[in-house]
Amino acid sequence: MSIMQRSLAELFGTFWLVFGGCGSAVLAAAFPELGIGFVGVSLAFGLTVLTMAYSIGHISGCHLNPAVTFGLWAGGRFEAKDIPAYVIAQVVGAILAAGALYMIASGAGEVSGLASNGMGEASPGGFDIKSGLMIEVLLTFFFLMIIMGSTDSRAPAGFAPIAIGLGLTLIHLISIPVTNTSVNPARSTGPALLEGGIYLSQLWMFWVAPIVGGIIGGLFYKFLGEDKSAKPNIEGE
Repeated sequence: MSIMQRSLAELFGTFWLVFGGCGSAVLAAAFPELGIGFVGVSLAFGLTVLTMAYSIGHISGCHLNPAVTFGLWAGGRFEAKDIPAYVIAQVVGAILAAGALYMIASGAGEVSGLASNGMGEASPGGFDIKSGLMIEVLLTFFFLMIIMGSTDSRAPAGFAPIAIGLGLTLIHLISIPVTNTSVNPARSTGPALLEGGIYLSQLWMFWVAPIVGGIIGGLFYKFLGEDKSAKPNIEGE
């Protein structure tokens, strides 16, 4: 696949992740008496990744996340020259999704939020920057471990999307109260650009922490003894 095809797949997939995940939080989480709550939002994010992994995993590898892209590079699964194209595509997809979600949500009146990530007064549970940084680094580290391990050629073929989707669901179940769960700089960027204010001023943290965690995760899995001669079973060409 050409870099243009793979980048377009990443844009498409990241749009779906942000629109599906953040959309569930904005439109359905607090719906009177029928709201899906934290569990529903967590499942929504996991399902977006699971469905896209089966849909575009064979095209682009289905990163949908700059932290995953950097982590796979650190783990020897991705070429550095393709990082800019992937990251740009992911961010554009996230911004477009946030814009579409804003337009839909505004149909019911003033939009109160777009599921942006935050710390301190912007944290759902009032958690400070120390807690936010720690949980974002730690959970992105584990996310990369799940991705690297489940897509290893020695792992059962065809099940990686399930493990990755359920892994992201668990990550959200743990951390929505802390930061509203990022582990993904693109996912954080789209809503923050539209909401502005404190969410935009804190956006740096949701780039730094996930990328650091992703790189550490990629390096650590590589250290565990991955067979570098074997081809991952979900990576795109």
